[in-house]
Amino acid sequence: MSNAPVLVLGSGLAGWTVIKEFRKHDAQTPLMLLTADAGDAYPKPALSTAFAQNKLPAQLRNGLASELAAPLNLQLQTHTRALTLDLTKQELHTDQGVFAYSRLVLANGADPIRIPLEGDAADSVLSVNQLADYARLRERLHPGMRVLIMGAGLIGCEFANDLGRAGFKVQVADPASRALSALLPEQASLQLQQALTALGVAWYFGDSVIGLNKHSGALQATLKSGATIDTDLVLSAIGLRPQISWLKDAGLQCDKGVLVNPFLQTSDPHVYALGDVAQYASANNRLLPYVMPIMTAARALGASLAGTQTEVVFPVMPVAVKTPDLPLLLAPPAPGVTGEWQLLEEGVWKFMAVTAECQGFVLAGKQTSQRSKALQWLVP
Repeated sequence: MSNAPVLVLGSGLAGWTVIKEFRKHDAQTPLMLLTADAGDAYPKPALSTAFAQNKLPAQLRNGLASELAAPLNLQLQTHTRALTLDLTKQELHTDQGVFAYSRLVLANGADPIRIPLEGDAADSVLSVNQLADYARLRERLHPGMRVLIMGAGLIGCEFANDLGRAGFKVQVADPASRALSALLPEQASLQLQQALTALGVAWYFGDSVIGLNKHSGALQATLKSGATIDTDLVLSAIGLRPQISWLKDAGLQCDKGVLVNPFLQTSDPHVYALGDVAQYASANNRLLPYVMPIMTAARALGASLAGTQTEVVFPVMPVAVKTPDLPLLLAPPAPGVTGEWQLLEEGVWKFMAVTAECQGFVLAGKQTSQRSKALQWLVP
């Protein structure tokens, strides 16, 4: 397969970044980007913060695919959906034909988790995971509308803040007992809830949407508790699931995501993965669906693809929660670490392990400026 290109599947941040990193080391090896959409670049984190700024979808683009491809000596294959993978022949089968590869980089991301709902309006629920999804949301939303968000996690809270600031009546339902319950100490959750409540956000904790029906020219959601919520639009923000079912069928080893070793190689020596689809051995077999891990992985993989085997080493990578009414910066403890959150001062929490070592932190509000200091607390 020496004449076949390095084939990158997916045009999100992971795909474009690994292409740029590879070209820093190798300007000549044939390189192809295959993507299900137009391939244009845009900052995905902006999707949950752009409404209050009244940004149109076109304003979020920071590069057209054709313009980005030209200086990178890159062949583009857009609007092409991957179907199956033949590891023996090193071929990717798509709805537009078969593409051979010398090495394949999986950067195809994750899909929004959709829970089954009852009712005649169940198919009207929106999720925002791509630029086209944001465009649909803008088309559907009109001033004064009521919005029900399913999920009080990171993306749900960001959308609640963004849409609340934009003047919409926002309601949030989540089976957990508080906002961002998996990432924050209780006091920080309560502060976030209070900040968003001041915008008019209403919370339904310990409950979840099980049905959605058309009602009086709008929608009515039925909760597990039996309560009902009248709304005009329902936005699902309950998480993402890596696109791996077809990769399992091809014979790649997968768990929550496709498993990669410290060099981002899958169980097949010619196939690599990074981004939302990957489950990293270098991060205790975790998924890392954030910007900083993607950039770190892409730099390492770009060098490896060009012939310099480079192990990915993830530094401490705090996550910024884009809730401007209460900005948050957090470095949660690794899964399975036993300990408790301790309030150090107003807006500052440490997660202290049973070993008396700091294994995480949360900074809220003005305290987010203490990022550098907080990083020094963490035990490597």
